[in-house]
Amino acid sequence: MADRNDRADRRVVRSGRRRDDAPRLDQPQEFRRRFVPTPSFSPETFGRWSEAFARGMGTASFIVGMTVFVGAWLVWNTFAPEAHQFDPRATNYTLLTLILSLQASYAAPLILLAQNRLADRDRVALEQDRARDERNLADTEFLTREVAALRIALRDIATRDFVRSELRQLLDEMEERGLSGSVDDEPRR
Repeated sequence: MADRNDRADRRVVRSGRRRDDAPRLDQPQEFRRRFVPTPSFSPETFGRWSEAFARGMGTASFIVGMTVFVGAWLVWNTFAPEAHQFDPRATNYTLLTLILSLQASYAAPLILLAQNRLADRDRVALEQDRARDERNLADTEFLTREVAALRIALRDIATRDFVRSELRQLLDEMEERGLSGSVDDEPRR
C-alpha cells in the first residue's frame, strides 16, 4: 500500500499535477505553445541597457537637449505660419504632450529597473565588505591573543638586556669586594 502511494506521489511530482488535475502553485506550469511568438530578451542585457538609458537621462546634456527640443517645438508651433505648424497652439500642443507622456511612461520603469540593479549590486558589495570586515576582525583578535601570549611567555624568559644588567651588577659587586680580576688572571683547569 505504501509503495503504491510513493509511486503515485512520484507521478504527481513528475507531471506537476495533483490527482484532481488542479494546477500546483509550488511548481512551474508546463510549456504552452502560444499563437503569437513573444520575443525573449536576456535579463542581463536588458538590465544593462536600462542602466545606460537611466545614466543618459540623468546627465546635464540630456536635460539641455530636451529643453532645446521642447523650446524649438514651442517656438515653431507658435510663431510659424499655420500652414507649417504640425502641432498648433490652438490644440494646446497635443502631440508634444503625447510625446512627453510616452517618454515618461517608458523612462520611469527603466529608471526603477536600473535602481533595483544598483541596489542588488550594493547589497552584494555590502555583504562582501561585511565578510571581509569579519575576517579582518578575527585576524586582529587572533594576532592580539598571540601578542598577549608572547608577552606572558617573555616575562619568564631572560632577555639580553636583563642578562647584561645582571652581569654588570655582579661585576660591580665583585669589584667592591676586591675580587675583581680579569679572566686571563684566573688559572685554567
